[in-house]
Amino acid sequence: MNLLTSATATDEARRSARVAVLPVGSFEQHGDHLPLVTDTVIAGLIAARIAETYDLFLLPPIPLSCSHEHESFPGTVSIGAGTLITVIDDIRASLARSGVFKLVLVNGHGGNYVLSNITQQANVDGRYVTLFPGRDDWSAAREYAGAVTSSHDDMHGGEMETSILLHAHPELVGDTYADADHEAGNRPHLLVSGMQAYTTSGIIGRPSAATSAKGKAALDSLVSSFADHLTVIDG
Repeated sequence: MNLLTSATATDEARRSARVAVLPVGSFEQHGDHLPLVTDTVIAGLIAARIAETYDLFLLPPIPLSCSHEHESFPGTVSIGAGTLITVIDDIRASLARSGVFKLVLVNGHGGNYVLSNITQQANVDGRYVTLFPGRDDWSAAREYAGAVTSSHDDMHGGEMETSILLHAHPELVGDTYADADHEAGNRPHLLVSGMQAYTTSGIIGRPSAATSAKGKAALDSLVSSFADHLTVIDG
């Protein structure tokens, strides 16, 4: 598993990309069958695919983010929203000094709500930042993949995340995914009570429905749907 770009300075000088791609992952529990780096791996996979397809400047991932709702589970490590804002601001400033003014934030963790605010604020005076994948992108990917669950019901460690890793990195998926389903569709106080109020395993979703084919199809769909996002910020 390689989460880092191998491009050289010469490669990037030749590419002269106008748009950079930054995967934002997390280091948080994903039950017994998926690793703590799941969100970082998935964000990295999506980012690498769209960077290659559209010839963009791929950055290494941010591996820690806002996972406070998972901190009752062993292994989870978070940074504050303010820290994440500062890191992304610094990255954007550094990119701008090298002539790259457009940035794609590829978010692998649903709890990174602050990325929406970063994106909105960055675009007040122009179109500079896009956040991907959005809700509609994931819905289209699920439909294309033939998923049997929705994003709401398959919130964490379920069918979609497990399928993507079964496709790209099956060595990271434990055999227990076949028996790890947990339903918690009603989560009214998640922001207050955290995940522990709704699951003891850390899973909310149906990993038993995961397949490698669904994972491949979902990634293919996301690569296709990104074209519209790129047009909006760099059309």
